[in-house]
Order: sequence, then C-alpha cells, then structure tokens
Amino acid sequence: MRIDLPGGAYELREPVTWPASAAPAASRVVYAAAHVVADPLGDNTPGSPAAVDWEATLRFRRHLWSHGLRVADAMDTAQRNMGLDWAATRELIRLSAEEARAFGDPAALVACGAGTDHAPGAADLHTITAAYAEQVEAVQAAGAGVIVMASRQLARVAAGPADYHQVYGKVLGLADRPVILHWLGEMFDPQLAGYWGAPDVDAATESFLELVHAHAAVVDGVKVSLLDEEHEVRLRAALPEGVRLYTGDDFNYPSLIRSGSHALLGIFDAIAPAAAAALRELDAAETTSGEEAARHLARYDEILAPTVALSRKIFEAPTYHYKTGIVFLAWLNGHQDAFAMVNGAQSARSLRHLAEVFRLADRAGLLADQELAVRRMTALLAVNGL
Repeated sequence: MRIDLPGGAYELREPVTWPASAAPAASRVVYAAAHVVADPLGDNTPGSPAAVDWEATLRFRRHLWSHGLRVADAMDTAQRNMGLDWAATRELIRLSAEEARAFGDPAALVACGAGTDHAPGAADLHTITAAYAEQVEAVQAAGAGVIVMASRQLARVAAGPADYHQVYGKVLGLADRPVILHWLGEMFDPQLAGYWGAPDVDAATESFLELVHAHAAVVDGVKVSLLDEEHEVRLRAALPEGVRLYTGDDFNYPSLIRSGSHALLGIFDAIAPAAAAALRELDAAETTSGEEAARHLARYDEILAPTVALSRKIFEAPTYHYKTGIVFLAWLNGHQDAFAMVNGAQSARSLRHLAEVFRLADRAGLLADQELAVRRMTALLAVNGL
C-alpha cells in the first residue's frame, strides 16, 4: 500500500498483528498515561471549558486494560494544565474508576493525578495544601490510586526545599494507601523549573530523596520524567526498599525498564499493543535462563526498538506538545472519530511532523488498520490543500 506524504511517496510495510492478552506484566508494574477524547461538536477552542466525548474516552481505557496495562489518568497526557479543567478532570476520575470495576479493583487498575490546578491563584502554602487535599479526596472517593502531581503554584510560591517538604508531608498524611509521587521536568512544563526547591538537578534530587525516605511507608513509587537515563538509574538505586521507580522517560524506556524500572509512560498510550507484547517477552526472560532467556530479551529489544524513533518524534521539542501526536495516532487507529483535542491542541504540531509520525508508526507495526489509517491521513492532507 502506498501514500503520498509531504517529502515523497511512502510504501507501507506488511501489517503486524499483535497478540492480544489482558494478563498484566508479572515482572513490572506498568501504567499507560491516557489521553482524553474531545467532543468534535463541542466548543474546544482555546480557553473554553473542556468538552469531552466520554464514551470514546472510556472506550480507549478499555483498550489499554485489554492489553494488560494499568491506566494513569488525569495526568499531563490528559492535558492537565493544558485545557482539561477541574470540572472535566473530576468527572474523568469518577468515570475512569467506575469503568475499571468491570475489569477488577479500581485502585489496582487506575491511578489518577491529584494537583492544584483548580486553584491557579493560590499564593501561600496553606491554600496550596488545601487545593491538593481537595483533589486527593476526589481521587480516593472514586476508589482510584493517587498520583501526587507537581504543582505550578507550589513551584511559584515555595522559597526552598522546606516548603516542599511541609506541603507534601501534609498531603501524604491524607493518603489512605501508598501513592505515587510525580517529578515532571521543565521540558514537559516550563513552569515547574526548580522543583523540589533547587534549580540544580543534583540538589533537587537530594531534597526529593529526603522527602521520599521520610515518608516511605506511604509512597508506592516515584514517577520521574526528566529524560535523563543516567540520573534515573542513580535515583532508582537510592530509593528506600519497596519504593518503585516508575520511568517517565519517553526517550530511553526500553533500557530503563529492562534494567529494573517500572513504567508510567505517555508513549504507552500510543504503542500499547507493542508494549504489552514486549513486556511478555521480558517476563519470559526473567523466568528462564541461558539461551532461552537471551532469545526473549532479544525479542523484547526487537519489538521496542522501532517504537523509540516514534516516541522521540512525538516527544520532540517543544516536548509538552506531545499530546498532539498521541491523539493523532489514536485517530489513525480508529479509537476516535475525529482528530480533535480540547483547547484546540490538534493544531500544535505541523503537517510535516504528523506525516513523519505516520511513517514511524507504520514502521513500528502500530497502524492497526492500514487502510483506515491511509484513508484518514489522505483526508487530513486534502483538508490542508495537499
């Protein structure tokens, strides 16, 4: 099959059929950070309240669970701080946890972000703590696990590490079960520069580790999105026993997961079938030995290697616009009827960027229905005069 793309004609590869299995990975705990599907007839112009297609949004979460992945919801992949307002976020948390009950324990299958974005003007530590508490309560009331998200408001107000420790100490005291702490780098959100009270990463890491060690009993794990493989390996080794490192490194995830990190990744929204297949190979490698284990590890690498080029394209600078590529692939693969996003974010990437995402997704075997994908890509090109 062939399609004319910006830059020249492209011949699609032989289609790939990924094996289906709802069994979760045994050797790693793995979350896919999921996007929301915009209502194509809603007013999702920049600055408007989010209009969400709830049925399509929940259908996509069922798709992720069907591949044995857990869902990280109401996170930056769902456009928190980039169009998904608190009213829509609260409803997403409630509906996602409710939907998870058909598959098992919501607390095991879905974890949701709790932050302070509904209080953008918060100007003191007390108000920021209260904002966190409101969102933590909403997530726990829904029955989902809690991911304590980084706060733009705290980054603006905090004078140093002690202020972070004060706020997080109180928030962690509200947890009815261990939570995940999220360290989101400034490449994902420039307003989070200097998080944990220091612009220097090593000093910030020292502050972060002090907090984690002090509250290890209520910390399930830490999700780190700094796109720095060496730093993540060092941090993982320094965590208290029993606290997981969930990689958020969408550039280096194959090697980090292979070497021992768990995962909470936006790219797994787009590559779920391949990710699940690779994780089954990793499970097999860790329960066998010798040549058989080596074969499984080679297959793990073979599956994920072409997804890295795709992920690096989707997450290229400005990295925070990666959601556009994620939603674009969901549309190409028939998970939603329109290439539309809340806050009009479908316009955040160029047509040439999207054409390259199309090519790389095909090379990774991640166009589930090539005819549909070609038809939709052709229509997008035509709308843009090509």
